[in-house]
Amino acid sequence: MKHYYRIGEISSLYNISSDSLRYYEELGILKPKRGENNYRMYHIHDIWRLNVIRDLRELGFSMERIREYLNNRSLAGTEALLQEELTVIEEKMQSLDALKTNIEDRLETLRDTRKQPLGIIEKKEIPERHCYTIHSGYKLDTEMDILIKQLLNKNPDKLYIIGNNRIGSVIPLESAIAGHFRHYTDVFIIDKDGDETIPGGAYLTVSYQGDCAQNADYIPRMLNYAREQGLSPEGPFLELLWADIHQSEKEQEHITELQIRCGE
Repeated sequence: MKHYYRIGEISSLYNISSDSLRYYEELGILKPKRGENNYRMYHIHDIWRLNVIRDLRELGFSMERIREYLNNRSLAGTEALLQEELTVIEEKMQSLDALKTNIEDRLETLRDTRKQPLGIIEKKEIPERHCYTIHSGYKLDTEMDILIKQLLNKNPDKLYIIGNNRIGSVIPLESAIAGHFRHYTDVFIIDKDGDETIPGGAYLTVSYQGDCAQNADYIPRMLNYAREQGLSPEGPFLELLWADIHQSEKEQEHITELQIRCGE
């Protein structure tokens, strides 16, 4: 059995690139000798190091951590090393579980979007909702996109756009009564950690499909419905986006919900 192997042989045996082997040499983990024509020659005594490197790399350890381990090995050190990685894995699993729940919630919202009743005015009891708010108006949808980003920055680790039906805009009641159906003064995102609240109570709601210009149709309908039912609109109107350009390029798939709190 031969005692020295060229870099190409080691590369083939361990399925690692020659560049990686050279990197291990730079780190001082491997110290090949130089043979004829200055070729790197790895002694059979280096093989155990390569076995350890491969094993620990498969477990996700960095090369720096592997170097530390190779330079100071013991049973206690090996146990500590594996316990350290187990802790990292458990943290990653918790993160993945949270991500899985987030995606499941988004999917549920997108599926509910398809089931949303359209064009039907309903009266609903809605509890108080916490929210983050940007007290800035806008005229163009592209301007709202910037405000949405500012909202997401309120809690960037938790807030998101796709699969979220809790992002909306505020239309003052007096503006709606005056016929300004897209006079937006604020934008908000409903979130339990939000620092502001939307009052709970009886709300009239309606959802429609397509362009938000349909506010001009549905807001007067809601005001008439309130009057017919003996309800007093307490405003403002809330315009919630169930699906918009972020979820679909097809305008006919966009879903908007209007809400307004009413008293008896």
